[in-house]
Amino acid sequence: MAAELKIALIQENFLVGDSFGNTDKIINQAQQQAELGMDLVVFPELAISGYPPEDLLLRPAFLQQIESCIEKIKQQVKTIDIVFGAPRSGVGDEAGMLFNSAFWIRNGETIAVYDKSDLPNYAVFDEKRYFTAVNRSTVVELNGHRFGLLICEDIWRPEPAKAAAKAGAEHLLVLNASPFHRHKQQQRVAEIKQRIIETDCHLYYLNMVGGQDELVFDGASIVINKQQQTVARAAAFAVSQLSLTLTADGSLQNNGNNEEQPDDLASVYQALVLGVRDYVEKNGFKGVLIGLSGGIDSALTLAIAVDAIGAERTRAVMMPSRYTADMSFQDAESEATTLAVDYQIISIERPFNAFLETLDEPLLKGTEVDTTEENIQARCRGIMLMAISNKTGFMVLTTGNKSEMAVGYATLYGDMSGGFAPLKDISKTLVYELSRYRNSLSKVIPDRVLTRPPSAELAPDQQDQDSLPPYDIIDAILQMSVEQDMSVAAIVKAGYDLATVERIITMVQRNEYKRRQAAPGVRITRRAFGRDRRYPITSGYRRK
Repeated sequence: MAAELKIALIQENFLVGDSFGNTDKIINQAQQQAELGMDLVVFPELAISGYPPEDLLLRPAFLQQIESCIEKIKQQVKTIDIVFGAPRSGVGDEAGMLFNSAFWIRNGETIAVYDKSDLPNYAVFDEKRYFTAVNRSTVVELNGHRFGLLICEDIWRPEPAKAAAKAGAEHLLVLNASPFHRHKQQQRVAEIKQRIIETDCHLYYLNMVGGQDELVFDGASIVINKQQQTVARAAAFAVSQLSLTLTADGSLQNNGNNEEQPDDLASVYQALVLGVRDYVEKNGFKGVLIGLSGGIDSALTLAIAVDAIGAERTRAVMMPSRYTADMSFQDAESEATTLAVDYQIISIERPFNAFLETLDEPLLKGTEVDTTEENIQARCRGIMLMAISNKTGFMVLTTGNKSEMAVGYATLYGDMSGGFAPLKDISKTLVYELSRYRNSLSKVIPDRVLTRPPSAELAPDQQDQDSLPPYDIIDAILQMSVEQDMSVAAIVKAGYDLATVERIITMVQRNEYKRRQAAPGVRITRRAFGRDRRYPITSGYRRK
């Protein structure tokens, strides 16, 4: 006969590769939950290694660390059942294989292990490079309640959940390391409810939280009962936990959080903030440095940085040239003052002139002014920022957006210089939307920055639209081509001019070499530049 069962789901932020630190977090949380009278405590997918551990999994010493950490948990957690994710090295007939596994520990002993059935190998995932899939259900009984274990991708198709239910599971305990992109939570909930319909089980969806290079894990863990009612929901983009009571008759009660989820723009902004914060903190940087131009991209980047790590750890430098407008000076100063960051102005005129004079005789003399001189200015700024970074230990945040990176409207070793790119997956039109959203919280970006035509200010009276189609057109075409892989013909059929479509797509293809050398940045769409989209630099393919 079943008895009451108290369950804690721990939505934690783990550091990839820090198996000892992650294990200490797990042990401390488990002991705290035991003291609170909980019967079962659960942690996310690959909690000990962090996710994704990538080629660390190819290092025998790392896998040995994982094994020692599992033994440590067994020794120190004996008064509460504990479930966590970790890589598992095969033995015996499985020697040489590696599995993405969930361990169930009771009284210092492993009573069950579940090995992930569906290994994702698309978009940002390449689990088949490392792990072996296993088609085997695992069901564990505690206080008369039967739990089926699943791991992340397993719930994105029906078979693993159905198999667990057929093996006797009444509850589906799903450990996840599911990265964020826009509208992801709605998709998760839809899949969860479909699995519930198919199995007639309660489903506990526990997700990881935190930034890891280009990925952000948004947490937003959720428990939905067999009646498809949301019982509990954890905060998005924050360490959190869910506390539940499973009654003797099998009903679920929430003892803690039921957090509202942020809307679309808020979730994207919070993802950017968390991504910047964790990249800075986990890599041990003292702070960040931003080249502030008076334009919208650097203004939004500055706001994100301050929200992520605070004004005292954020520095801004304005680096004007002969083409910098007075309003750019005014707006940059206003942004820096409003956000209370350390702000300096360092002109690039002397180094710019020095380059022009040095190159005049052998190369530039008698030639027309073109993008060469524009790029020299951008590279002067890049050199200054990197010099300040070297001296201070503050990492440079680049300010380029996805639209610019797509078509190559950026200078290699110039404005692309830096360690992290918060806006790398943010289209120019979304930059404006996010800036207005941030101003709705507290006004930090001057109105003029939101209304003036965007300009690199590298030539007299320059505007971006002198060189590019309007950004709303660029972004619509890029979304169809880059994120949806639509053909030229399909994009034209959607209502866009053939010559414009071909021009933009050709620019995307020609600038792959720049993106390969770009700083990593937060992924917020289904298809970001970086590990998510891998195209050859040298290619004869043209989509016409």
